[in-house]
Amino acid sequence: MKRLMLIGAAGLLLSACGSEEQQPEAVRPVLSTLVEAQAQSQLGRFAGAIQARFESTLGFRVSGRIARRWLDVGAQVKPGDTLATLDPTDQQNQLRAAEGDLARVQAQWINAQANARRQQQLYDRGVGAQAQLDIAQTDLKTTGASLEQARSAVSQARDQLDYSTLRSDHAAVITAWQAEAGQTVTAGQAVVTLARPDVKEAVIDLPINIAEALTKDLTFTVASQLDTSINTTATLRELEPQADAATRTRRARLTLASTPDAFHLGTAISVTLTSAITPRSELPLSALLERDGKTQVWVIDPQQKTVATRDVTLTERTSDSFMLSAGVQPGERVVTAGVNSLKPGQKVTFDEDAQ
Repeated sequence: MKRLMLIGAAGLLLSACGSEEQQPEAVRPVLSTLVEAQAQSQLGRFAGAIQARFESTLGFRVSGRIARRWLDVGAQVKPGDTLATLDPTDQQNQLRAAEGDLARVQAQWINAQANARRQQQLYDRGVGAQAQLDIAQTDLKTTGASLEQARSAVSQARDQLDYSTLRSDHAAVITAWQAEAGQTVTAGQAVVTLARPDVKEAVIDLPINIAEALTKDLTFTVASQLDTSINTTATLRELEPQADAATRTRRARLTLASTPDAFHLGTAISVTLTSAITPRSELPLSALLERDGKTQVWVIDPQQKTVATRDVTLTERTSDSFMLSAGVQPGERVVTAGVNSLKPGQKVTFDEDAQ
């Protein structure tokens, strides 16, 4: 009787174990991401501004005290518009003095003409001396030369008076004033800076190591800092040969492929530098499975909803991600968490919309 009971109990245990082994393995939820190919490498993002390609700094051609500034920074000007004026008192006095000298010399010239005519008549009648005629003709020539000199002095004085008014020689926008009303300036001293708004470019300061590594295949993407959807591409036009002593950067000027309306002078921009590379994919470091000397990832079969390992080739590894050039294809889904506890063929659930 005891023997029968033991046999029955053993049978129950075996049947229980068999039922446990036949139970299907639990479906495991996992985190995943889609593999995307990267054909460009980002070298960095730098802040800059939109500036005019052509700028000119103007100054008075004569010295004097600034009497008035007619326009402020940001004003648009047309050719011939008055920007500032000097106190014209000195120039007006010089003009009056030159005009007085001209009047005096004109009177002398008229008198020399009359004297030369009179001496010529006396000589023709035989009562005048040749020496007197020669003296009169010489005085006439000398006075004529003095007359031309006086006329030139008046013209120069008028120019000096006109130079006391600073005018724009082209359509532009005032970007800076270097002098204020009441300030005494010398001839040629910088007074105002004008920028032509029709040709704009992006200006950024690059670290020396980036500036020295610039190549022809680099792509510059210029975007507004306020709205990154406003963007365009650009090419390098000029790179300053010498680095700034304080910041250790070199200024780069970029020619814009197009100029969005929102790119006003002074607009803050961000410039992204990218370079063409062999296509590769970047995955989070948590997706990497390393065992038996192999580097693998778990690839999800979207139809069967199962996982399988796949050998991959790494090209670069950082503290939180790794780059691979072979092993998976763009569009495949890879597990990104719990890779050490999965089994080949295991059923999983995942968010199909996860990127």
